[in-house]
Amino acid sequence: MGKKAKSHRGAAKRFRKTASGKIKRSHANAGHMMTKKSRHRKRRLRKSGLVSKADAKFIAPLIPY
Repeated sequence: MGKKAKSHRGAAKRFRKTASGKIKRSHANAGHMMTKKSRHRKRRLRKSGLVSKADAKFIAPLIPY
């Protein structure tokens, strides 16, 4: 029997797989210094985004489950 694949813990904390198999991510620049950013921008940063197809190719093997 082969070994069970381990997921990359750093990637597992940052990305999630959707039901259709796409990779979900959170936006950058939402950590600190929020007073400079507009209300509209802060609201958009709260929502999640999807990883581009090109980047998904590298991230997908890191999160096998």
